[in-house]
This record gives sequence, structure tokens and C-alpha cells, in this order.
Amino acid sequence: MGFQNFLLKKMLRTQGVPEAQIEMFITMIEKNPELFKTIAAEIQEKVKGGMNQKEAGMEVMKKYEGELKKLV
Repeated sequence: MGFQNFLLKKMLRTQGVPEAQIEMFITMIEKNPELFKTIAAEIQEKVKGGMNQKEAGMEVMKKYEGELKKLV
């Protein structure tokens, strides 16, 4: 997953995410990639339904908050 990690890091850096948080995200994704595929798909569905990206992300992340905390 090296190239995907590179692209993800680059995207997060352009969003202004601090380096320490980027590494935490990468580690979490590596521990449970299927969870993050599910989260991404649900965010995408909400955006297609008319919700903005940030609101959709926050809503879906709240839904999976318990599982995400286990990965930290």
C-alpha cells in the first residue's frame, strides 16, 4: 500500500493536516483498511445525495467513532 500511502499523505498535507496526524491516519488505515473503505463509500453516498464533503465526513466519522478509537 506504499503508493496509496504516498498519495494519501500528499492529499492530507495539502489540506493542512499536521504531519503527526497524517502518520496516525496512515497507521489506522493500515490496521483496518476495510473500515476506511466503508467510511469513504458512505461519505461519497452522502455527498452524492447533496450533503457537503465536510458535513458528510463528520456524520460518518461519528457513526464509526467507537471503531476508530480502537485503532488509535
